[in-house]
Amino acid sequence: MSALTLAACGGGDEESGSGGSGGAANSFSFAFENASGGQENPWQLLADQYSEETGVQIETQGLPPDSYGLSMRTQLQGGSAPDVLMFSPGAGNANAVLPMAEAGYIEELGEESAALIPEGNESLFEIDGKVYAQPTSIIPVGMVWNSSAASEAGVEVPADESAMIDACGTLAGDGKSFLAAAGSAPPNMGLMAMAISATRVYAETPDWNEQRSAGDVSFADSEGWQATLQTIVDMNEAGCFQQGAAGGGFDAITQGLTQGTSLGAFVPGAAATELANASPGLNLQVQPFPPADGGEPFLLASPNYALSINASADEGAKEAAREFLAWMAEPENAARFTELQGGVAITGPDENLSPVYEPVADLLENGDYAPLPNLAWPNPGVYDALSTGVQGLLAGQGDVQSVLESIDQAWDQ
Repeated sequence: MSALTLAACGGGDEESGSGGSGGAANSFSFAFENASGGQENPWQLLADQYSEETGVQIETQGLPPDSYGLSMRTQLQGGSAPDVLMFSPGAGNANAVLPMAEAGYIEELGEESAALIPEGNESLFEIDGKVYAQPTSIIPVGMVWNSSAASEAGVEVPADESAMIDACGTLAGDGKSFLAAAGSAPPNMGLMAMAISATRVYAETPDWNEQRSAGDVSFADSEGWQATLQTIVDMNEAGCFQQGAAGGGFDAITQGLTQGTSLGAFVPGAAATELANASPGLNLQVQPFPPADGGEPFLLASPNYALSINASADEGAKEAAREFLAWMAEPENAARFTELQGGVAITGPDENLSPVYEPVADLLENGDYAPLPNLAWPNPGVYDALSTGVQGLLAGQGDVQSVLESIDQAWDQ
């Protein structure tokens, strides 16, 4: 379930951090999101491994995703934050790194960290050419697809939107759905809209966010964003989602995918690995969402999480933190983290690419993907407006144009 909420899964204790409180070169504190409360967390497991190999003591602090961003901001402002912090790249999420860097709370990093940033993602990690976060892996986002259930239903991945709408009608007649949606969870609605926007907006205009920042375009006047939200309306009317989708939670996604009553869902690629590991025999893959008629496949994939160093940590803790980040950047350890998290190597697809991503391997290899759009948006309110707006559309409330206008208003705040 943790991956479904775009958060890292469980791990870590609830001890407070030691940022700026006398750490030494053989110890530091480390904060990260803790969704499930268990110990099988990639951050925790790598921290434990590092301690075993080096003897460096790491005090971990795990916090729930819904409070993590606020907690870290509060601790940084109060001078009590941990030495190493997990952040989201860019500025569009509650736990985003760039606003913290702009406020002077985050330490500038070196060339080793900069070298890990995927091409085209520099603006998510840098301010005026200075790097403030080190990415860890790439998480593709498209449709997580139950290949076995699709074969049993006689449905192939649709080549375009028209074929998808036809498949929706066929499946609905058989008591199944093309997609499972968590309509009561705004983040899932936002993720769905972004995944659809990959082909409708960013495939043709990869710099759309930059144009919006410059005031050259808007959501309300964008044909691509209009098509994105209209696709959701059309899918809803065609019965593409499970019954009661507007009130569905994340359990509707897990049950639909694992039981085969829904063929796909909008969740991060790491969730496919998590669900497959929890359900032996479940054959899940990441597929690109069908493009508009005449369009080409395109994907979202980006480094959703990164590590930063607290600028107010004492020098001993900073030194220990830099050594930890350098260790995390070593190919063997980076590969281990990618395996545990269920993503793609930060350097791109390699021989260890999970079978989950085989359908999109060519897109990843050829660079036919864009980062998650909201990472580059100026504040979390933009994504909130998109998420709640789509939530209303699924419930039959509001209209496409008013939703897009509300997103523009959030952007300009």
